[in-house]
This record gives sequence, structure tokens and C-alpha cells, in this order.
Amino acid sequence: MVNPWLAMASGTDPAERTRAVRRAHEAFLTEGALGPAVRPVVADSWRRSADARVAQERAAPIELADDALDAYRADHPLARVMPLFRELLGSIAHDGAHLLAVCDDLGRMLWVEGHTGMRHRAERMNFVAGARWDERHAGTNAPGTALTLDHPVQIFATEHFNRSVQPWTCAAAPIHDPHSGRLLGAVDLTGGDHLAAPHSLALVQATARAAEAQLAALAPPARGPRASLTALGRDEALLITEGRRLRLGRRHSEIMVLLAGHPEGLSGDRLALELYGPRADRRSPVTLRAEMSRLRRLVGPLLGSRPYRLCGPVRTDVGVAAEELAAGEVATALRAYPGPLLPMSEAPGVCRMRRDLEDGLRRAVLSRADPELLRRWAHTPWGEDDLEVAEALLAAHPPYSPARAAPAARVRRLREVYGLESGTREDDGHGYATLPQRCRV
Repeated sequence: MVNPWLAMASGTDPAERTRAVRRAHEAFLTEGALGPAVRPVVADSWRRSADARVAQERAAPIELADDALDAYRADHPLARVMPLFRELLGSIAHDGAHLLAVCDDLGRMLWVEGHTGMRHRAERMNFVAGARWDERHAGTNAPGTALTLDHPVQIFATEHFNRSVQPWTCAAAPIHDPHSGRLLGAVDLTGGDHLAAPHSLALVQATARAAEAQLAALAPPARGPRASLTALGRDEALLITEGRRLRLGRRHSEIMVLLAGHPEGLSGDRLALELYGPRADRRSPVTLRAEMSRLRRLVGPLLGSRPYRLCGPVRTDVGVAAEELAAGEVATALRAYPGPLLPMSEAPGVCRMRRDLEDGLRRAVLSRADPELLRRWAHTPWGEDDLEVAEALLAAHPPYSPARAAPAARVRRLREVYGLESGTREDDGHGYATLPQRCRV
């Protein structure tokens, strides 16, 4: 089976591959069509780039320069592992006519180093420290796409959305905080066509893992229980505490999510109500005490009682997404949201937390009217049947744009599914269509 993250299968002629993808790229720009010559990962990225209206010849914008750049990267967590990057990739970049690049989680280049001649060429397209190379600003490229998908990826020559970047080939891998799992940025190798070989992707992926291991070793000693809880997009939460990784059962997952969401603690009666709702009866307190006893054997001193509470800071992915949303960082919040909170849970308290976060994100995405945010929401399992989002995505594109084809088809399909006429939708007086509930969620 061909690795979808690699640019080319073994034995592929790079020149022929370049020509085939160039033809596909032109067809996409003129007709909105995507043929079999384009890898799915690249096709999706081209759609995102078109939705973001990335220019075909414009250089990436420079957002940090001079003293601001120096101060920002000096304080960035990846500065601590920059010597490691230089040790593992620096000589390869210098001797092999490549570039070593490291960016933050927003795609802003922090360091671009390597072969002098290659650096001078890269400067013409602003592949320099301080420039913004996420997909929204620079189109399809390895570091930007790796950040968007949170996965190592190669991008070969004409697979780049921006024509000015198509002479280059690159491979990049994301880097995470080893304790919280937060995305810190990406490490990238950029150069000529020969970087499309499998070794370059394996190399940056191994370098990213080495960096995460070194960050873990360099982290200061924890004071008290150090824990993180991951529960978005998964039926059973993952708890990392005191160096242990615990996959919790469904009931224990619900309890930990509820207690993390109520740092002040919950009485036994209140916790039972949040867990069992109308099904709570006289047996519920006994059942709950048994569950809490089993959970305490797993997590130890992290769990307190009278009231039930967490006895130390616990970083949760729910909290991260909610904090970014509250700060108005919708793109970052959406990136931190891999799916609904414990989607199979029927516990009333969990359902309420799930609904509040998802509704808040959805409202923020709609209010921004940003094609990239709308597209990302519309291409998720929880957003693919959302007619209001599909119509907003269609409206976000200018008339006659090739990027309108896909959302227009989606709108037609959903209106047919929901038995709605294809003409102008009715307004409910608040700027929203009067749609069946399923159309909105």
C-alpha cells in the first residue's frame, strides 16, 4: 500500500510527475476539477488554499522582523531544541543544498538555515525567518500542511498551490509539547526534487520525535500531580499523570471530565445527577462510591473527596479549546478540536459540556465568514450535514470563483436531502434560515 504522505511511489519519474501535477493544477485553477494525478492530501490542501484565496504569485507575508522576531523566538519553546535540529539536520542542509526551517504553530518561520545559495533563492519568495507559511497565507506547502493536518507530510514541486513555490520540494513534521500535547510548530527540510525520496520524510519525523523527547527531559520538575486529560473526539479519555498514560473506561472518563470542568468540586448528589440524570435513584450513591473507589485506585492522590474534586492542576483539551475560543482565536480553537467531547456519552453533564463547546465553535465559525474556517467545519463528520454552514461557505466565495463549485454542490445535495426548495431560503428575522434542526447541527 502506498504511503499517502509520501510525494511519489518508488520508481516514479519526477519529470513526468511534475508535468502531470502541473496539468492538474491548471485544471483546478480554471475549472475547479481534480483528477487522479493529485494525491488526496494535496487535493484537500488545494481546496483549502482556494477557499483562503491564496494568490498564485504573491510571496508569503512577513509578520515578525528585527527585534520583535529575536524576542519572540528567544522565548519560544523550540529555541531550547534548536541545537538538536542543527546537529541532526544542519549538516545535511548545508552539504546537500537544502534548507532547515523551523516554524511556530501559526506557521511563522522562526529559523531558516542551510546552504547559502539556496537561502538566497528562498528569499525571493519570502521563505525567511518571520514570514507566515501556514496554508491560509502561503497555500499548500509542507510545514503549513503538516500544521493543518498535524501529521508529517511531503509536498513535491507542482503540488505547491502557489506557482512561485513550485520549483521546490519539502518535507515537514509537527512538534508537540511532550506533557500537554499542544502543537508547538514544525521542522522542515526544503530543497530540490530529490527530497521527494522517502528518507526525507522519515528524517524530519525522527527529528521531531527527538525534539519532543529532549523537551520532556528539559522540562522542570513538576510540583504536585502533573496531569493532562484528552477527551475530545474519543470515547475513552486519555489521562497522563506522573509519567503514566492511562486509558480510562467510559464511566471514569465521564467522571474525570466533569471534575475537570468543575474545579471547585462536586458533591456526591450533584455528581450523580450529572452522571445519571433522570435515571438516578436510591442506588446511584452506592454505585457512584464504587466507581470513585475504583477510579482512586487508578489515579491516586489526584482524586479528592468531600466534595469530589481533582487535587491538582489538570490540563484538558476541552479547556484549551474553550480558552482559545473565549480569546477570539477561532482558528486555533478549531485546530484544538478534533471532535465532540466523549461522543458516545449520555451523561447529562457531559452532554451539556459537549453541546456548549460545539455550539460555541460553530457560532464563531459562522460569525467570522472565513472560507477556510467554514470549509474546515464543513469537512468534518459533525459538520458535513450542516446546511447553514454549507450556504455560508458558498456565500464567502466571490461570484464565478472556481472554489464555489464544491460548496454549491454540497448546498444542492443538502437542500434535496432536507426536502427544501433550491431557491432563496426563508429568513427567521435574525439573519438565519428557518431550517430543520438537523440542518444546523
